[in-house]
Amino acid sequence: MDGANMITQCPIQPTNKFTYRFDITGQEGTLLWHAHVVNLRATLHGALIIRPRSGRPYPFPKPYKEVPLIFEQWWDVDVGILNVRPAPISDAYLINGLAGDSYPCSKNRMFNLKVVQGKTYLLRIINAALNTHLFFKIANHNMTVVALDAAYTKPYVTDVMVLTPGQTVDALLTADQPMGMYYMAISPYTSAHGVPTPPSNPIRGLIVYEGATSSSVLPLMPYMNDIPTAHRFSSNITGLVGGPHWKPVPRHVDEKMFVTMGLGLDPCPPKTKCIGPLGQRYAGSLNNYTFVLPERLSLQEAYFYNISGVYTDDFPNQPPLKFDYTNFEVRTDSDFKMMFPERKTSTKTLKFNSTVEIVVQNTGIVTTESHPMHLHGFNFYVVGYGFGNYDPIHDARKLNLVNPQMRNTIGVPPGGYVVLRFIANNPGVWMFHCHMDAHLPYGVIMAFIVQNGPTPETTMLPPPSDLPQCTRDPTIYESPTTNVDLSY
Repeated sequence: MDGANMITQCPIQPTNKFTYRFDITGQEGTLLWHAHVVNLRATLHGALIIRPRSGRPYPFPKPYKEVPLIFEQWWDVDVGILNVRPAPISDAYLINGLAGDSYPCSKNRMFNLKVVQGKTYLLRIINAALNTHLFFKIANHNMTVVALDAAYTKPYVTDVMVLTPGQTVDALLTADQPMGMYYMAISPYTSAHGVPTPPSNPIRGLIVYEGATSSSVLPLMPYMNDIPTAHRFSSNITGLVGGPHWKPVPRHVDEKMFVTMGLGLDPCPPKTKCIGPLGQRYAGSLNNYTFVLPERLSLQEAYFYNISGVYTDDFPNQPPLKFDYTNFEVRTDSDFKMMFPERKTSTKTLKFNSTVEIVVQNTGIVTTESHPMHLHGFNFYVVGYGFGNYDPIHDARKLNLVNPQMRNTIGVPPGGYVVLRFIANNPGVWMFHCHMDAHLPYGVIMAFIVQNGPTPETTMLPPPSDLPQCTRDPTIYESPTTNVDLSY
């Protein structure tokens, strides 16, 4: 019940409703819930906060107060009309729904966090932006990261953090500076070349010490393309070994996958002007496949009822051609064909309880770029992280199998790779996709089918009687129907 449009269910139609029922196991911290039909999550989203069971403490000193911080993008148009390619650039960003003093129209509408000197606050930070990675800083203050995507981490002290769309960070903030007012700020991080850039205005809120009357202090934000700062934060955090819900990294791997990931091209329709490279349209590419969502039936229903013709079970463990992934050049006919991925509803079947290792390799076929890859239904260990083409011998020796961070969303470095491991112990059909909404229509998606286990408890339940049904009108998938991604 993760609400993925046409993967696990058909959309909830206008005026209808659907109740999600699910168990929370092995997670504590902050998650993002949101609509899963393109662009609707711009405004239809929120925080899902999971606290320790009664009587069980946090694995860090109890904070004085907990404060959700939700970062968003804002358009001066109805988000329902944003389903065009490429997606329009947003007009602003928001902190807890407010744009602050960066714009004249909102100068008196700024999020203020009032703090008591000496007290510690737990910030539950969510990047709910559709398409933009965001830097976050607080002037003159350090923060201590204690969890990522509802998985505890070894405490990590930093003055700056970066969150991709869909990621969450739990961080402790101690009001340990002289009494005053200090700006918090978010600003975009972008790593792609030759694409429209988002608005660069930092959006600000205020940390206001009790009794403060002095003027405010501004943070110095990173440059928009500061890849080293983003990499340093994303790659240096480790898991909390021995902490609540920690489990050692599985050493034996049953299924190894090498997945090239990035953008390719889709032929421009006749008598149409397309603005992509070579006059073509953009297309997503995972191992040279562009994912096509079903139109009549969700993948999970087709799998459960054994209905043919909806999907193929042939997603490959490797790309069809080995090449210089990060420095792509067209030299042969084969290289040119690699620019145009095959459109297909392709899935990968996994045996229950098997250990899966995925090397996700960013490509430069169109442009290298940080893509936030999100796996539904599971947390994964991030055991490897680097730039350039992954070397299965040299880089495999550097994998962190001791204390890697756990996540459900990871930013693949621009022109780099990540190595992920997870145990396929959750039967069903699970989406693996880029969490930038502009890339969903492009098809930067694939799906895993996890087979049932040997017991009733490890067997997928039948669909509930009130599961939303697909309409016969295919145009409905462009209208404001709703799915909710619980990202659990």
